[in-house]
Amino acid sequence: MSETIEQKCLAKGVKLTEQRRIIAQVMSKSNDHPDVDELYMRVSKIDPKISIATVYRTVKLFEESGILAKHEFKGSKARYEELNEGHHDHLIDVKTGEIIEFVDDEIEKLQKKVAEKYGYDLVDHKLELYGVKKNK
Repeated sequence: MSETIEQKCLAKGVKLTEQRRIIAQVMSKSNDHPDVDELYMRVSKIDPKISIATVYRTVKLFEESGILAKHEFKGSKARYEELNEGHHDHLIDVKTGEIIEFVDDEIEKLQKKVAEKYGYDLVDHKLELYGVKKNK
């Protein structure tokens, strides 16, 4: 079982107030990449006293602590996901905003090959693909 955001906070010494704990739990249960407004709507259903400012500050703290990853996909607000050890890339639907995470061994090999071709050792990369779902 993977570590929750709450457990990662405790392991990294991030103080968890009750409001931060709720934000961490909601983020851990998210199957998408919410922006701060979406996250705020979800946490306010649990605790209406949590302000949007608290959500912004908490997300920033979690990001700075290496717990959340911030993504600034083209044409949209910053979105967040739990920072995990495993690498993956993103396919973004430009009409709906849906984000699909994927890993493709051929793409990984090709990226290394391109870096080597130009005399580099690949140390990191980020791949974002943008598309529109085909009608079937």
